[in-house]
Amino acid sequence: MWLYFRFPLSLREVEELMLERGVIVSYESIRRWCLKFGQAYANALRRRRPRPGDKWHLDEVCIKINGRLQYLWRAVDQDGNVLDILVQNRRDKAAARRFFRRLLMETGSVPRVVVTDKLRSYGAAHREVMPCVEHRQSKYLNNRAENSHQPTRQRERAMKGFRSVGGAQRFLAAFSGISPHFRHAATVSPPTTTAPKCTTASPPGASSPAAPPRMPEACSTGDTITSACPNYPFSPTS
Repeated sequence: MWLYFRFPLSLREVEELMLERGVIVSYESIRRWCLKFGQAYANALRRRRPRPGDKWHLDEVCIKINGRLQYLWRAVDQDGNVLDILVQNRRDKAAARRFFRRLLMETGSVPRVVVTDKLRSYGAAHREVMPCVEHRQSKYLNNRAENSHQPTRQRERAMKGFRSVGGAQRFLAAFSGISPHFRHAATVSPPTTTAPKCTTASPPGASSPAAPPRMPEACSTGDTITSACPNYPFSPTS
C-alpha cells in the first residue's frame, strides 16, 4: 500500500511490482486496501509525530475535478509537516473560516504566527476565528506552503486528474500523511581531508629529533602575540 501513496504509480503498476516479488494480487484489491486502510495508516503516522510547530503556513491551489474548478487548501508548519488539507469549491471568507476551524480542531493547538498570501479571505476569517494570533500576509513568506503542493501536482498528473471531490479528499488526506513519512531528506556532509604525515627514516643508532617548543595555551587561539606570552621563543617585532 505504501508504494501507491509514496511513488507516482498507478494501481496496475503496483500490481506488476508485486508480481515481480512473487505476490499475486489484483489492482482492484490494492484499491480497496488503500480505501480501507489508507486513512487509518496516515492517522497512526500523524500520532507518532512530534507536536506541530507554532508557525503555520496556509495556501490554496486550484485543481480541476471533472472539468470543474476546485480549491485545495493546505496548512504546514515551519518544519514542512502537513497539518491538514481540505478540498472546497470556493475560496471566500466562509471557506477560509471553515478551514481555520478544522485546523484548530485537528491539531488541538493554537499557533503563534499564521503566514498566508494576500488573499482577503484569510484576513477576514482570521479576525473572526483567532484574532489574538499574529497574521502575516506576504507572497514571499509563504514559499513553504507553496512548495508543499508539488508532490500533489506530480500525483495529479500521474493519476490524470481526480474524478470526484470526495475521492480527491480521501486520497489527498491519506497521501499527505503517508508520503512525507517515506521522503528522507538528503543530507550531504562535506568530505573530511587530513594532511598526510611526512615521516623520514632515521639512520640506525641516531637519536630521535627533539620536539618543537610547545606554544602556551594563551597563544594557541591565533591572536596577535603580546607580552602575555613571555616564554615564546621569539618576539612579534623580530
